[in-house]
Amino acid sequence: MSRNLIAILRGVTTQEALPVTECILNAGITRIEVPLNSPEPLKSIEAMAKTFAGRAEIGAGTVLSADQVLQVRAAGGTLIVSPDCNPDVILATKAEDMLSFPGVMTPSECFTALRNGADGLKFFPASLIGPDGLKAVLAVLPKGTPTYAVGGAGPDNFGAWLAAGATGFGIGTALFKPGLTVAEVKDRAERIVEAYDAATSATG
Repeated sequence: MSRNLIAILRGVTTQEALPVTECILNAGITRIEVPLNSPEPLKSIEAMAKTFAGRAEIGAGTVLSADQVLQVRAAGGTLIVSPDCNPDVILATKAEDMLSFPGVMTPSECFTALRNGADGLKFFPASLIGPDGLKAVLAVLPKGTPTYAVGGAGPDNFGAWLAAGATGFGIGTALFKPGLTVAEVKDRAERIVEAYDAATSATG
């Protein structure tokens, strides 16, 4: 089963990357990003992409420039997530045949992202936008636009976001933060997947 969940491993170390990724994949989350402000992110991405080829889509978050897109591609990454809507980053991502998830808040940013080829919209920070804000923006977006709530969306409110029209989620500290053991990440991943599956079943 493919779930519209992106695991955000901000702060993961190269030593943790493989065991943490393994437990997240086993729980049922198959898209994983390593933010570029993590320790040695490109080394982690390269190891993850090689080890889990065919099992996962591995990429980077907090990508702010076209040059960074190329670095992630060279490391074997296949998806790019950003906190902002930068057409240069989106165009570079699509030129490399990678998935693009730029950060947006406003209708202007949403349409700019879509016009430049974004595969999905990362509504960030979701805690400020809220389900009602997303619902209002979706009224003017093309039907079927993939929308991910990130930064304030999690197991406790999946249902409210899905009811508002969100199609997926990026999960950060609710899943991983520096200092957690692999067992703790495994437990969190399993609970997140269980809550996601229950919420998606309940909303149709």
